[in-house]
Amino acid sequence: MENLYLPQIAVIKKIAQETPDVKLFTIEFKDPEKFTAYKPGQFFMLSVFGHGEAPISITSSPTQKGSIEFAVKCVGSLTAELHKMKIDDEIGLRGPYGNGFSADSLKGFDLLFVGGGIGLAPLRSLINYVLEKKADFGKITILYGARTYDDMVFKEELKAGWRKSAQVITTVDMGENLCDGNVGLVTTLLPKAKVNTKTTKAIVCGPPVMIPFVLKDLTILGFADDHIISTLERHMKCGVCKCNHCNIGPKYVCLDGPVFTCAEMKLMTREF
Repeated sequence: MENLYLPQIAVIKKIAQETPDVKLFTIEFKDPEKFTAYKPGQFFMLSVFGHGEAPISITSSPTQKGSIEFAVKCVGSLTAELHKMKIDDEIGLRGPYGNGFSADSLKGFDLLFVGGGIGLAPLRSLINYVLEKKADFGKITILYGARTYDDMVFKEELKAGWRKSAQVITTVDMGENLCDGNVGLVTTLLPKAKVNTKTTKAIVCGPPVMIPFVLKDLTILGFADDHIISTLERHMKCGVCKCNHCNIGPKYVCLDGPVFTCAEMKLMTREF
């Protein structure tokens, strides 16, 4: 019988410092045959041997073959140990888990991405995917907010790369914004986007405190509940719907999510 909790050995091939507390890791499986296809929005359970494991969202596009990227913020003991690791060090991966974003359901629509902080990491997977297949989608708009300019992840893509094919608008909560000059919460960017809510689907990812406010403002703008798609974050231990840590009402974030429509979220909890 297959052991659901047995990770595959993977090797760190590249490390890039995105912000003072976020690193981008490029990972390859030690056995290339263990590489598994994934969808944007899915996650892996990542193990630092001797220190435990944690769910980490995939940052790279599924069109990137042979390796996977994870943008990891140093927020606890396990991620602190991961940040100490070097190129050629080994970690464990099991997955991918979760439902991910359905790219097929987005085809033919304009897309509005709304990201906050490290929440841009899983959105980046889908953004790069749709930009590589631009003919399948309409106008692409990316709104991103971070606490400060130094806290912005993927600055080069925000400043240049994505702007070749998408409208990109950024903001910071405080200090100087060296990208676009905007200062304020990411919700203040929504009127600047000037999207057609009837032909646009909104995809949201950010810290849990941000999500209800963005969903509320999107609804006020005229987005239908089934045209608003968001990720939800909950504490989880297993990733395979066994530990019951991540349930919200009748749903489990690890199995039924982490991607839900606003319509689904309203049926799960009064929070939205």
